[in-house]
Amino acid sequence: MATLVLDNGAYTAKIGYSQESVSVIPNCQFRSKTSRLKTFTANQLDEIKDPSGLFYILPFQKGYLVNWDVQRKVWDHLFGKEMFKVDFSDTSVIITEPYFNFSSIQESMNEILFEEYQFQSALRTNAGSLSAHHYFHSRPSELCCLLVDSGFSFTHVVPYCRSKKMKEGIRRLNVGGKLLTNHLKEIISYRQLHVMDETHVINQVKEDVCYVSQQFYKDMEVSQLKGGENTVVKDYVLPDFSSIKKGFCKPPDEMLFSGKYKTGEQILRLANERFAVPEMLLHPSDIGIQEMGVHEAIVDSIQSMPEEMHAHFYQNVVLTGGNTLFPGFRERLEAELRSLAPAHLPVSVLQPANPICYAWEGGKLLAHSPDYDEVVVTREDYEENGHFIYETRIVGKSSKKRPADFEVEQTTVVEYYN
Repeated sequence: MATLVLDNGAYTAKIGYSQESVSVIPNCQFRSKTSRLKTFTANQLDEIKDPSGLFYILPFQKGYLVNWDVQRKVWDHLFGKEMFKVDFSDTSVIITEPYFNFSSIQESMNEILFEEYQFQSALRTNAGSLSAHHYFHSRPSELCCLLVDSGFSFTHVVPYCRSKKMKEGIRRLNVGGKLLTNHLKEIISYRQLHVMDETHVINQVKEDVCYVSQQFYKDMEVSQLKGGENTVVKDYVLPDFSSIKKGFCKPPDEMLFSGKYKTGEQILRLANERFAVPEMLLHPSDIGIQEMGVHEAIVDSIQSMPEEMHAHFYQNVVLTGGNTLFPGFRERLEAELRSLAPAHLPVSVLQPANPICYAWEGGKLLAHSPDYDEVVVTREDYEENGHFIYETRIVGKSSKKRPADFEVEQTTVVEYYN
């Protein structure tokens, strides 16, 4: 039986068969101002000739799946002939859901997967559990890891021990890629050009020019200097979707501080916005969000765990999600953790080669695991027992008690680290 792995994120869906490679596709529908009557789904975004003023129709709100009409249309597109040509009579599916998902959403998802699409078996789990499975598969000697998953809606900090998520250690920050893009739109609209309707373009600007500062106050001083002494400032050429299809940064030698450019080029000049926007991941209070930063949430999460586990969590902090791709994020987070962690404990922050698809790759490994048949729910199981069959078949099921295997292997692991 073929296994389809679907990491169903709030902004992108990572999908592919377990024997093949992954495809990253927008998990939403679009309408453009030039063709208001037509709705584009998922990767049909490429068909829109003028994406300026693009209107997103998202199935997720605040991290939870609430618009089933949009989600069905996206899934119909992904599962249909244009994309993966899924044969539901001979396919199993691994699909992700948010942490602390509502039971009503879970029940609806079960009904759609088994009753509408008629998959032969399904596994509904958290993306972090798949990432943890991937991590422990690549590092079998490790007992613990702490996942930082910074996505579109939220940033989650989740401790795992032997692939079991420690529920009491989960921390959620209401800071994600959507908030960062919206804040950048507000700054640019206030200082230079009204771009509040240009979510698609400004999201690209954010990905192209933003970075996490290693010395925030020093970079702030540099960004206020004049002329060539200002090494922070960047000039970004906005797309016009005729001659310029995609925006780009001007090379440093072509930047003109007089502000005179080629006719037809529309320029955004970005200075402290480049590092002030990603700084919200570490200091949400800068814009009035009274929450911990990522580094503080990590320390708080680890402190809630048994003391003998602390060293293993600090040494195995794993970054996943699109926001971890900001240049300098890993180095800054490691430095911030080093300043907060006990001096005798080593700190190591690890960034996978592809943090966006790390959970999907974990699902791919799980699909080929001999344990897969034990955790998956078959269509027959569901028809006989209903929604509650999932309570006994869940990957990364939380455990409030200290795992017994941690105590048994503690001596060996301490010797390994020393």
